[in-house]
Amino acid sequence: MTVRGRQWRWPNDAKVAVTIGLAFEGFEAYSQFRTYNPEQKVNHFSLSYADYGWKAGVWRLLSLLERLGLRGQVYTNGLAAEQHPDVVRELAVAGHEIVGHGWVNDRHLFADTDYEKEREEIRRCTNVLTDAAKVRPVGWLSPAYMGSKNTLELLKAEGYVWSGDDASDDLPFIKSTRHGDMVIMPVTGYASNDLGMWLTPRNPPGIIWEGFKDTLDYLLEEGRAGFAGWTEIVLHCHIAGRPTLIPTVRRCLEYAISQGALIVPRRELAEWTLKQAGGSSAQQA
Repeated sequence: MTVRGRQWRWPNDAKVAVTIGLAFEGFEAYSQFRTYNPEQKVNHFSLSYADYGWKAGVWRLLSLLERLGLRGQVYTNGLAAEQHPDVVRELAVAGHEIVGHGWVNDRHLFADTDYEKEREEIRRCTNVLTDAAKVRPVGWLSPAYMGSKNTLELLKAEGYVWSGDDASDDLPFIKSTRHGDMVIMPVTGYASNDLGMWLTPRNPPGIIWEGFKDTLDYLLEEGRAGFAGWTEIVLHCHIAGRPTLIPTVRRCLEYAISQGALIVPRRELAEWTLKQAGGSSAQQA
């Protein structure tokens, strides 16, 4: 098999890496499940759909990952952590990486001119997540991936190691800021994202399995040719935590285990990338 692109290695020469991205989100006016609501600015039914995440969904996902012995990262809005610090603490104690995800999920980040406001929000989120988890976040993913031109610089200044607001690659790479290097962890979970593949288009759950398996099988083929890859499964607590999707999620994760995938939180892949930064494997943007 001829593979073009960067030749990449993972720890222990794993052929493919898989990350498990949980989303624990808070909303002010509406969640991703929308109903027609012409008169009210706040969609209370839509917000109740999101409440399923902290009431039931997160616990079902936590139980599944515990049974499989797996750890992921949790994209955590500041509001969710402020309202449900016990949930965030349980996730952290279980070994899952807590990741900054803006203050609320239904308000995107700032314009390029809002430097000070964006810095204030990053600091506010960092403080709330640290208080809840008892560990400081080092990764950041903006709501809807919509950071500004200042986001990387601000994150690095606040002690962050990696950012996920990028779709230009399917391997980590390094970007320089005036405060130092940041690891970019691009979006790799399109084919197995519960929101994009199940909830919004109203597809059957099996489409997530099909996308995940096809992606993993092809990456394994590339990995055997010396070009290790990476993919992610994206699981919102209020979406994938429902009994309709859990069997599909379990099937995906059990398959990844059976294929010898390296399954770790993004933080570990980012730290590995920094270690490779002096060599050819850690491409500079």
